[in-house]
Amino acid sequence: MYRVKQLDVSVDLASFSRWLREQGVGHRITEEGGFQVLWLENPDHAAPVLEALDRFLLEPEMREAVNTTSQSPVFVGGRWQPSPRHAPLVLGIIVLAVVVAWVTGMGSNQASTLLMMVDPQNYAWDSLSARVDALRETLAGGEIWRLISPDFLHFSWTHIIFNSVMLWFLGSQIEWFDGKVRLMGLFVFTSLVSNGLQYFVSGPLFGGLSGVVYGILGYCWLSQRRYPRFQFPPALVTFAVVWMVIGFTPLPEMLGLGRMANEAHLGGFVAGLALAIVWPPHRRAA
Repeated sequence: MYRVKQLDVSVDLASFSRWLREQGVGHRITEEGGFQVLWLENPDHAAPVLEALDRFLLEPEMREAVNTTSQSPVFVGGRWQPSPRHAPLVLGIIVLAVVVAWVTGMGSNQASTLLMMVDPQNYAWDSLSARVDALRETLAGGEIWRLISPDFLHFSWTHIIFNSVMLWFLGSQIEWFDGKVRLMGLFVFTSLVSNGLQYFVSGPLFGGLSGVVYGILGYCWLSQRRYPRFQFPPALVTFAVVWMVIGFTPLPEMLGLGRMANEAHLGGFVAGLALAIVWPPHRRAA
């Protein structure tokens, strides 16, 4: 724990403490010699937390916003538990992915070729130059949707369930705190980068929301360090990065998990980090 602020015991910090907890900021408030002391688990949170605390102490509207947020319907017992109405855009993406999985028979029938970056039956894609030419001809023919549509292809129920759970948990927080426009921008940007990188490296036979999920995770992790508001265990990032590295080894195939879209994972994660840097969110209390 890192000591960051000492205040008189007469200052009521109960609602501010609840608000910090709901933003996922690990902290503790202790009493020492007639004063109360605010401690933080992560020293990187000190600057934004002190800024928020100063506003909380000086601005009545900030205190009112904090009190309102502390009673937010998306938090239950201090934990992030939104309902579908709190993140309709994320829910729509998940529903569309499930429908596509059903229509394409988990990527096993002819309909799935309509969603790949290029139709693998109509173009050669055995070299980088061939893949570039195939994509150029496909886009020139007006099939722009193929840049995004591989996100909705999945090849097993385990695949789509895992992606959906992660997208709901993290994506719903972005939609709630940062807004639908930012979530949509993040979705499109990470899709373009992850799908493009995967296609140019290995060809069109891939699919899934994993690249977007990695992008959202990268965005949440870096943006959270600059402006705490999201709630997720820090170990999640470590696990995801380790799993991404393992994907570049033969281990997943040895375990019978098949080949992973490693370049999509890497591209999405880097794209999410980049967006967190170049498009910082507007700070707000809710």
